[in-house]
Amino acid sequence: MNLYSEHYVSQKAERFVNKIWCLDNSIGESLIENKLVLPNGCFNLAIVNGNAIEVHTSKKKYEMNKGIYFCSQMTNKVLVNIEPKTTITIIQLQAWTISLFPDYDLSDFTDSIIKINPSELPFKIQIESDIETLLHTINLYFEKLAALHSDQNTIEKICEIIKIKEEEISVSEISTALNSSQRLLQIKFKTATGLTIKKYIQILKFRKSVDQMVNSDLEKLKLTDVALYNKYFDQSHFIKKFKDVTKTTPKMFNPDSYFLSQKR
Repeated sequence: MNLYSEHYVSQKAERFVNKIWCLDNSIGESLIENKLVLPNGCFNLAIVNGNAIEVHTSKKKYEMNKGIYFCSQMTNKVLVNIEPKTTITIIQLQAWTISLFPDYDLSDFTDSIIKINPSELPFKIQIESDIETLLHTINLYFEKLAALHSDQNTIEKICEIIKIKEEEISVSEISTALNSSQRLLQIKFKTATGLTIKKYIQILKFRKSVDQMVNSDLEKLKLTDVALYNKYFDQSHFIKKFKDVTKTTPKMFNPDSYFLSQKR
């Protein structure tokens, strides 16, 4: 049994959905304890089927039984315990996706999880759906959404500028590129994502560093190289920021304790 697996949406749907990932303890007879998840700059819709999963964020502990949950942006590592006979399917939404639904103000909603009624979702999914059915539903909905919103909104434009910029970019540079005031961009971004633009940049930079470490030989990898490649001031700055999120140093980091993205 593969406890962790990833599944990918169509190219058009990927504009709004990064991927779908599954945690499968459906045939397990024992509790899976103390597994960790790192922040990634995305929102998550978690579909829990079976018994339950326990999630510890930096704010509180959540007991997630059968149902659908909206998970906000996470700013620190998250600890999960998965009960036997339980499957969690997670739809990973891009940072700008929720900004297409202006009724939602997420400015004060980080490191938090809420249970939602499936009828609140703009697409219909069943908790018991298999991954193929779920992928079909997600692709169909978000491909139509892409056609309806051919132009990027402000939040997507901000994220795109950050993504394609090889050097670390400032809010001032983003405001110049979009011909908008820094204050207005900050308010819009915080309302849509719960994060400041600067915090979002830091999270992306951190995940890029972790992915580089995991996909390299940790014994031979020089932290100075990782730090400088990912635009940290120096090795000490990188270690400090790494500890802020993981509560451990890069040298003590154990990838086996985490659910990490697979290399595509």
